[in-house]
Formats: sequence, C-alpha cells, structure tokens
Amino acid sequence: MSAATVSPPISRLPRATPRWWADLGGLAAGASLLVVTALWVSDGGIQALSSGFALASGQITGLWASDLLLLQVLLMARVPIVERAFGQDRLARWHRWVGFSSFWLMVAHIVLITIGYGSFERFVPTFWDLTVNYAGMLLAVAGSALIVLVVVTSLRAARRRLRYESWHLLHLYAYLGVGLALPHQLWTGADFLSSPAATAYWWTLYAVSAGAVLAYRIGLPAWRNLRHRLVVSHVTAEGPGLTSVYLTGRRLDHMPVRAGQFFQWRFLDGPGWSRAHPYSLSATPHGGMLRITVKDLGDGSRKIAGLRPGTKVLVEGPYGRLTSESYGGGAVTLLACGIGVTPVLALLGELPYRPGQATLIYRARNEAEVAFRDELEWFARQRGVRVVYLLGARAARESWLPGRYADHADAAALREIAPYVARSDVYICGPEAWAAAARQAALEAGTPGERVHTELFEW
Repeated sequence: MSAATVSPPISRLPRATPRWWADLGGLAAGASLLVVTALWVSDGGIQALSSGFALASGQITGLWASDLLLLQVLLMARVPIVERAFGQDRLARWHRWVGFSSFWLMVAHIVLITIGYGSFERFVPTFWDLTVNYAGMLLAVAGSALIVLVVVTSLRAARRRLRYESWHLLHLYAYLGVGLALPHQLWTGADFLSSPAATAYWWTLYAVSAGAVLAYRIGLPAWRNLRHRLVVSHVTAEGPGLTSVYLTGRRLDHMPVRAGQFFQWRFLDGPGWSRAHPYSLSATPHGGMLRITVKDLGDGSRKIAGLRPGTKVLVEGPYGRLTSESYGGGAVTLLACGIGVTPVLALLGELPYRPGQATLIYRARNEAEVAFRDELEWFARQRGVRVVYLLGARAARESWLPGRYADHADAAALREIAPYVARSDVYICGPEAWAAAARQAALEAGTPGERVHTELFEW
C-alpha cells in the first residue's frame, strides 16, 4: 500500500453546494417554459388559435422546443455549480428526458406549421416551398436532421450497438443542430422578435447557453490543461484486463478535485486521441500524483495498458458528486460493483470515519475480478474497515445480490451485512440497474434518501 494513496487530500477544493440550489435550478427550468408561454399569450397566441389553430399551435410548440433545446445544452455544458448541485447521473437523466421532449415538440412544430401554411393534403409541396423560399429554413432543416441523428443514436437499442467513442462524436452534432436553427428564428420567427421582452429573453437564453459551452466545455478545460500539464508517470497491471495509470503534473495541489470524482481523459498517444473517455480516480488525490484504474471494455480502454511514461494527457473535469462533501459524519456503508470500486476506493482514503465505522461491500463475478485486494486489506488493518466480498453470477431477478443469495430479500441482506446502514451515509457506484437495486435496498433498510449517494457507470 503506497503512502501516497492515503495522503491528505489537496486543500483547494470547491465549497459544498447548498442542497436548495438543486430545487432552485429545477424551478428556474420550469419557469422558463412559463415565460415562453406568457410571451406567446401576450402576443395574441390565444386569439390566434381560433383563427388558425394549426399555425398558432405550431408556433407555441416551436417555442417550447427551442426553450427545451437550449435548457438541454445548459444541462450538459459542464457548468461546475450545476454539476455540484445536481450530479452527473441526474443531469444525464434530465438531459435525456428534455432531449426527447424537445424532439417531439420540434416534430409537432414542423407538422403543424406546414399544415397551417397549406393543408394536410398539400403537406409535401408546402413543406418544400417553406424550405426553399423562406429565409433560414434550409439551415433549420439541416439542423433538424442533425438533431434527429442525435436522438436516434441516443435510443438504448442504438447505443448498445455503438462504441462509446462513436456515440460521443455523433452526440456533439446536437450543438451544431441548435446553432443552425437560430437564423430561421431571427428571420422568420415573429414570436422571437414580437416584443422587446421576447427579444431580450431569447437573446439572453441563446447567449447564456453558448457562453456556458464556450466557457466550460472549451475555455476552462484548456486553462486547466495548460496549468497542470498532466503526463503519464507509469502504468501498472492490477489484474486481468485491469490497468492503473499514475499521472504527474504541475501544481496538482491547486487542482480542485475530490476523491470519488472523474475526468474525461484524452491520451496523446496516437490515433484516437481526440475521443474522450470517462475514468474515475481510484486513489485519494493529493498534491503529487493522480491515479485512475481502467477496465478493458473496448478499443479505447484496451489501449491504456500500452501507455508509455511521458505520454501527455488532456482532461476535462473534475465531475461527479460522489464525494466526501456529502458525508455527515459517523457510520458509512459503501457498495461497489465491478469497476465501480475505483471511486469508492478513493473515498475510503478521504472520508474521516473512525475505526469500525466503515463497511465496504464489493460485488464481483469471481475472485480473479477482485481488484486492489492489498489496498483493501490495508484499509481493514489500518483504518478498521469491514470489507465484505459478494462473489458470483448475477441473480435472475433485479437485485444487487449475486445469484447464490437470490433467496434473500435485498434490504434484509443489506441490514444483515451492515447492521447500522439505517444511520449511515451510503455510497453506491456501479452499473445502472445494479446501482438502482442497491439504492432501493438502502432506502428499504431505513437509510434516509438524502444520505444515499450514487454514481452510475452508463452512457
């Protein structure tokens, strides 16, 4: 066990985000739709329904679609305050829901506007006329096509057939799709320019969305990479298909990262460097070195084992809310499945629990897949952590337990393994279905919802 693994965490960390910020953010998102509706009503939208239902309905669905598209951009712009308030897994779920909602509203807008300017019987020629002869419409159609591409590839069936790298690249076209829609709103969208209030609202929303992307998806990562200049120190095999990468850099004591967080990583080692991969820290961060541990799950992760010392690294982040800032003190129960043990292991080194207060439940398919056994034994000896291994194939039902414990109720088994789970902070990391089952077991075992913290490994 390396002393660096349990060194004190770096001092310059972001402050904890108040819980009420998440509620405020949700209210602001809902309020934006009310503002859009109010602006449409003040411009005579209700009266227009009686004289041209399809056209008026097409206008309001288009406004809602645009509003949700821009909110979707903000959700995934990696704004630090938003990340800390909501967490990546919740943002990803909202992003998906908002994306599909805005897509179907966009479809309704196109259909209703086309019918409103012509008729259902003349739908195709009317659509062609609008596309060719109205300013900005060709760009809007191109933007819509890109959004359709993103939506189709976001369906679960499609995502399972795509490599993460391919899906991530295709997903970036959503930004271009949103940008191509702007000219048609400026040139032909009466509701966009119907009043000074409407103009101010839409320009502000577009400027904030574009500014967030430029600042936090491009500007902040560029600045941090120039400042810290990470390089690979050395690579270590941890087990079959499991590799740890140790990284050094400049002024790492000033990097605002906590145990349990992850970065998007790009290793400048040849073709494919432009595709980022999300990997969690697997050791408590400190001023001298960072460590990630990667499981061989595809082309990008397979290359990790061949990294050479001195390879330059680009990162985006840190992201994630599975950190010690949510720890209320006292007992702690940690549940990890597979590669989900990496952020949990980092948390073990940072959380200020006392001997006997921490239990780690580690789910793996077999002994060979158990990683970091030496470090876990060190935590057991030196910090009094109870380490419980749950090995075996998955159960036939939805459960966080392996198949050989399928006759046990999920919550009862958790209470038996960790009797104090109801008064614990519970940290859960693993695949989505497993993490959902573990979270439900913790809630049924009596743990308050605000003390159950999760991080999902899905894309």
